[in-house]
Amino acid sequence: MADLARLSINQATTREQWSLAEAIAGYAAQGVRAIGIWRDKLEECGVEEARRLVADHGMRVTGLCRAGMFPAADTAGRRRAIDDGLRAVDEAAALAADCLVVVAGGLPPGSRDLPGARAMIRDALGAILPRAKAAGIPVAVEPLHPMYAADRSAINTLAQALDLCDELGEGIGVVVDVYHVWWDPDLPVQIARATGRIHSYHVSDWRLETRDLFADRGMMGDGVIDLPAIGAMVAAAGYQGLIEVEIFSAFDWWRRPGEEVAVRVHTTAPTFDLEVIRDSGGGEAVEHLLVIMSAVNFIDTTGLEMLKRLTHRLARRGVAMHLCEIKGPVRDQLEHVAVDE
Repeated sequence: MADLARLSINQATTREQWSLAEAIAGYAAQGVRAIGIWRDKLEECGVEEARRLVADHGMRVTGLCRAGMFPAADTAGRRRAIDDGLRAVDEAAALAADCLVVVAGGLPPGSRDLPGARAMIRDALGAILPRAKAAGIPVAVEPLHPMYAADRSAINTLAQALDLCDELGEGIGVVVDVYHVWWDPDLPVQIARATGRIHSYHVSDWRLETRDLFADRGMMGDGVIDLPAIGAMVAAAGYQGLIEVEIFSAFDWWRRPGEEVAVRVHTTAPTFDLEVIRDSGGGEAVEHLLVIMSAVNFIDTTGLEMLKRLTHRLARRGVAMHLCEIKGPVRDQLEHVAVDE
């Protein structure tokens, strides 16, 4: 992401540290002008107060998370989930959100019937879609990694989500969340198929030594996801919207001050999309990147860590980074950063 104007931070990234009001103010303080809002935090704040805060800080709501959890053991349970989805549509409309994110829900208690759960999901989406279309709110189905099929979502591939969109017609599209879809060998085909129907794009990273399958996502560059490659696919599919950082991190980022997390997202965001490097060689492979440091007088700890991460990512792509015109104090700071001078 070379353009920070396209950066949004999903509230989940600081959900354990900050209320909605604190998150809006904290992200805005870093120059981030967009937020993905979660409904539990919205309920604490109130819709009208949230709308005022968003407007006062010049923010944009890239998505309201979430409607869904539609499958249930009985008709009354399914009706409650649909009614909640209709309320979510109204809340998204009040916030002028770019979309309403749907996490569809898994198996009802005691059930092993995945096709039946998926049929309930289809029917529920069909029930909330007319109100969403009337309100001008796109419904965005987010496929979740298959490890969540039992409890969080029986929609586990982009292909399944797009099949629902095909069946239900206009007004419904998908969320591409790299954490959930990066593994899929059919991903290039399905992202191309999603052209014009990608309503939100979420980024984080998959840590190689994951300690918790729900709440141990990495900051971009900390894991194994090829973010530039997926970003290029999403761009080729015509997506020009904001890029939303969503990091569930019980062991790391949720334990740090919210301001530190927001700063790290802001400083890391320019490094996770390396297409500018990939494309800068006039069609030829780039092997060396020269960074002129004459204007740099000091690098703080966050900057040093970011530089290390960028150096390692470039190295994995066969690109050597070289720093030149380094001032003495900065040279001392860079002693432990493995780059050439």
